[in-house]
Amino acid sequence: MERLSSEILGSIVGDIYDCVLNPDGWTGVMIRITETMDAAYSTIALASTADNHGRFAARSPWDAERMRVLQEDYDFDAIPGLKAAVVGDIDTPVATLSHISEAELQQTPFYQNWAKPQGLREGCIIKFVHTPDRVGLMGCTTRAGRGIISVEEQRFMALLSPHLRRASLIGDLLDQARVTASLYRQALDHLAVPVVLTGASGAILHANEAAQQMLSVEGPIRSRNGLLQAQNPAVALALQEAIASAARADASLGSRGIGLPISAPGQPPAVAYVLPLTEGTARAAFRPACAAVFVSTTTSASPLPEAVLTTLFDLTPAEARVLLRIGSGLSAPRSAVALGIGENTLKTHLNRIFAKTGTRRQADLVKLISDMGAPLAGPEST
Repeated sequence: MERLSSEILGSIVGDIYDCVLNPDGWTGVMIRITETMDAAYSTIALASTADNHGRFAARSPWDAERMRVLQEDYDFDAIPGLKAAVVGDIDTPVATLSHISEAELQQTPFYQNWAKPQGLREGCIIKFVHTPDRVGLMGCTTRAGRGIISVEEQRFMALLSPHLRRASLIGDLLDQARVTASLYRQALDHLAVPVVLTGASGAILHANEAAQQMLSVEGPIRSRNGLLQAQNPAVALALQEAIASAARADASLGSRGIGLPISAPGQPPAVAYVLPLTEGTARAAFRPACAAVFVSTTTSASPLPEAVLTTLFDLTPAEARVLLRIGSGLSAPRSAVALGIGENTLKTHLNRIFAKTGTRRQADLVKLISDMGAPLAGPEST
């Protein structure tokens, strides 16, 4: 399908990353996603989990009064599929008609009073951010005249999701530093957040003042022969691979380099976000650097442990949950009970985890989690 081609995906991802430096670009990104998904409209929002206060929100053009009614008159449980997306796994699309039947949807007050009068059919929502204090959602809503949201369209949204996460979280750090869209190399030194510009090999081309301070005390990042390294040896290779992937192409980077726990065990928590600096209207200002590594020491900005593990080892969300339980020292039977799965299912997950992490025993997994340090604090044991 031409409209969902890899070329279009890469182009949209590039636009998404330019929104890091120019937040006004989110509306244009939503318009492009709407057209690509053959949708009526698309929305995106990053909000606080404490009070639902939005860090940012954008949408493609749609009736402003109708959108106000949607926000004010329909709560969390009234919009079909919304709760399933919020409580479900990150990067996992929830299409309305994959969640309930069309007959059931058409009987809901939401459909009768809001969707049907506007000639709408169904939506698809994906959670692209979930940290202790942030939840990010992106949704597309289709017109009644087209078919149901396809598996390929859901996959397209899943491919976009980690890029939305990287751009929104880095943009959130820059918001806190009071940065405007006119961010150029000389402005880096005025940022409170440490930023290091690197080449494809990790060679340090520029470090702002905050990053130089970190490098001088060798924590949580350090320089070795001019190359940027993570203090935490367990993720050092992952950081190098993320920088190399950022240099190759925007779309291929995926979830690599999002919220990497770079501080060594026992040190204050710190995470790294890798932003590709391939050609783009805003990011081209930083060339010849290929990647910008942003370091956050704000604990609340750290991704949830499951998200870190899926990033580092290409685990599924279910495998990440098993690894966290086993890695915290729980036995296999107790882990199975805590997760609500059978022991045979847990053993299947364990075998895949061993293969992906290069380990052989449960004791190796305990050491692996211990070596990671923050933010991989063990989950509750019950």
